[in-house]
Amino acid sequence: MESSFKTQPLLLLLLLLFTFSSITESNQFCNAGIEYGESSCGVSSSSSKILIKGGTVVNAHREEVADVYVEDGIIVAVKPNIKVGDDVTMLDATGKFVMPGGIDPHTHLAFEFMGTETVDDFFSGQAAALAGGTTMHIDFVIPVSGSLTAGFEAYEKKAKKSCMDYGFHMAITKWDEVVSKEVEIMVKEKGINSFKFFLAYKGALMINDELLLEGFKKCKSLGALAMVHAENGDAVYEGQKRMIELGIFGPEGHALSRPSLLEAEATARAIRLAGFVNTPLYVVHVMSIDAMEEIATARRKGQRVIGEPVVSGLALDESGVWDPDFVTAAKFVMSPPIRASGHDKALQAALSTGILQLVGTDHCSFNSTQKALGIDDFRNIPNGVNGIEERMHLVWDIMVESGQISVTDYVRITSTECARIFNIYPRKGAILPGSDADIIIFNPNSSFEITAKSHHSRSDTNVYEGRRGKGKVEVTIAGGRIVWENDELKVVPGSGKYVEMPPFAYLFNGIDKADAEYLSSHRAPVKRFKSTD
Repeated sequence: MESSFKTQPLLLLLLLLFTFSSITESNQFCNAGIEYGESSCGVSSSSSKILIKGGTVVNAHREEVADVYVEDGIIVAVKPNIKVGDDVTMLDATGKFVMPGGIDPHTHLAFEFMGTETVDDFFSGQAAALAGGTTMHIDFVIPVSGSLTAGFEAYEKKAKKSCMDYGFHMAITKWDEVVSKEVEIMVKEKGINSFKFFLAYKGALMINDELLLEGFKKCKSLGALAMVHAENGDAVYEGQKRMIELGIFGPEGHALSRPSLLEAEATARAIRLAGFVNTPLYVVHVMSIDAMEEIATARRKGQRVIGEPVVSGLALDESGVWDPDFVTAAKFVMSPPIRASGHDKALQAALSTGILQLVGTDHCSFNSTQKALGIDDFRNIPNGVNGIEERMHLVWDIMVESGQISVTDYVRITSTECARIFNIYPRKGAILPGSDADIIIFNPNSSFEITAKSHHSRSDTNVYEGRRGKGKVEVTIAGGRIVWENDELKVVPGSGKYVEMPPFAYLFNGIDKADAEYLSSHRAPVKRFKSTD
């Protein structure tokens, strides 16, 4: 997402033309009755009572054959042979898995960046998510001129068209007394319990170590989770200049300018500073072996560090950015970059052994016209790839079909652990009585194919183009409504809810005792006597 923020009038004109041009027919979906008729755009006609019969119910802690009864958006019962009346919608899940809907911890919808805005907003991005079995996401609020309050209000407006539940993280781009007070308001009044600090994007979002320490201390005092985008922004800036001096202007320059050792350095620095403050740390989009090993070392020493790989890092390698076709190469540009072959397998292994804990997407989708803003200079290519619709399918195919993880682990890394980290479990991330009825019916014997022509994102490209695999989400239930069935979306703008996330999740358990032990270990101050002659 780095840029010199230059504007190119011709390309911007093309962008405007593209924005208002018609979307290919296969890529359309309900949009407030505009792109489809009202009959397809209304709320699902099913009753508020749903019985899912005969499936294997999978939670992170166990799986069992049972029925699931839903009423008014809440799971009422999970047990075998539930008897109901005639006014209940019946879904047969025999031979299939019934699982909590996915929770994507890392998305950027309606994100204004590098002189443009992501093509997916809070309706199209969420519609795509629901088609892929994700029923909640957590998006990043970007401050307006450093103001958290203005940023929150702007994102409230953006999210009015939501068709599924969502939460917010908050980015912090400067620090003063006003911001410090705003952080408290966000935690205590606005339902935000996580704050992101960018160690990259010099001149735009990047912060220094002094601000990082202040932010860490404030987060700790409020029970909020500190998050970092870990790349050394100063070194990346130097790497970019080096590429330009070498005459490398194409997308491959993006990957070459920010090698994995710069991700590792920033990851290690953030981990050590979080350890110095003694506050939990969440490292977003872990893309390399180098960064993963820093997390593994810290966790082995007992430090509370969460590592989040994203599906592009698990499924792809950097070969895409070397494609001779610019449109193809540019679509793979994201930060940190997709790494060389071998990093993907190492990240998969780390996820399967618990070194990394959950999977996000960093869904930040720009179309080919927007990506062409950097056709002469990779520094102007808007950074970001898709993934919100593809995550659940790809993680199943890569991790479960290969035998690397169990079905219960799949639920944990795609849903439950996210709910626990951000303190909304078991309302979310579980198939239990009293939980929200965010449910998917998953057929392990079916198959999927990913194409830009059939996906539900507004982008005209897809980084997973042509990918096939086993396992398919056949039904998605969000808030007790059937929104995806028979390859058809039934969603309506404004039906999603904002989910407030309270502070002091499980990662903060015992922090106060560790602090007390640390202070008692000082054996200081030492009482000294002044010498007298």
